[in-house]
Amino acid sequence: MGNALIIVDVQNDFCEGGSLAVAGGADVAAGISRLLAAEPGGWDHVVATKDYHIDPGAHFGDPPDFVDSWPPHCVVGTPGSEFHPNLVADRVEVIFHKGEHAAAYSGFEGHTDNGECLADWLRRHGVDQVEITGLATDFCVRATALDAAAEGFRTTVRLDLTAAIGPDTARGALQAFSDAGITTHGEPVIRAA
Repeated sequence: MGNALIIVDVQNDFCEGGSLAVAGGADVAAGISRLLAAEPGGWDHVVATKDYHIDPGAHFGDPPDFVDSWPPHCVVGTPGSEFHPNLVADRVEVIFHKGEHAAAYSGFEGHTDNGECLADWLRRHGVDQVEITGLATDFCVRATALDAAAEGFRTTVRLDLTAAIGPDTARGALQAFSDAGITTHGEPVIRAA
């Protein structure tokens, strides 16, 4: 069986200067690039997810409550939906788009351009173990990791290559990882916005 690195939502709108920026997001993008360069044979597969909103309904709030609704972000066709330039994405084999018409936090809600979901793609490629990086620790990374574990993949979250929105939600994510038997590596990055 094989392993995969999953890069979650390292997009312009989630990094400094974006509409829903996570402090430290640009550094996470650069750190993932350094990891990929340092360990070229570290994973059998490298995949990524993208928030990819067309009309996600109540997921965009006016005003947003920053719990269930958020400022508009990662709208299809805008620069905010693109990978951050600090992320060298040449090793990414496939991108899973999520959230076109509804909120979608987990990469396992995403699909390829031909409609294949992440779990099916990983299984088809013989993956049984995943490492998860990206943004944000306490939302989309959390949801992706929990779904990975629920789908039966041995799951590790590289906390040193994630960044969290806030300390309380980050603590909640760490507890959820522990409860689900998810391995963590490194310390969580939590910075003041």
